[in-house]
Amino acid sequence: MWLRRWIDHQQLPLGVGIDLVCVSELKTLDERLNGVFVQRTFTEKEQAEAAAAPDVWVYLAGRFAVKEAVFKALAHLIPEKTFDFRRVETLSAPDGSPHVSLTPPLTDWMHSAGADQVLVSISNQGDYAVALAQVSQRV
Repeated sequence: MWLRRWIDHQQLPLGVGIDLVCVSELKTLDERLNGVFVQRTFTEKEQAEAAAAPDVWVYLAGRFAVKEAVFKALAHLIPEKTFDFRRVETLSAPDGSPHVSLTPPLTDWMHSAGADQVLVSISNQGDYAVALAQVSQRV
């Protein structure tokens, strides 16, 4: 009971998601589909950033992990259980850190979930990329 006094429920995240992607499997999938996977999964801006990245597939794997993680963070808060991955656009800030663009398709979902902020982090090691996403209300 005493702990409840210390917790501000308004500052707790509404949802958290995590995803792990194998870089080589993502590349193989796209090659098998003749580039259709990348076209139907990533926005034009994400594809342009990927083309300029030191390793296109590491970049795309990290961004795909973000898309999955954001969906996992929101899925329990929204009625829809499937979505167009292009709703979640992850671009690089000037310092290189990833950020999710709050475009109307995503903000519609977030507002219906009572969220207005999404924070993400991406990490790569070897043939894997992992992403964590947290959705919350700004305080």
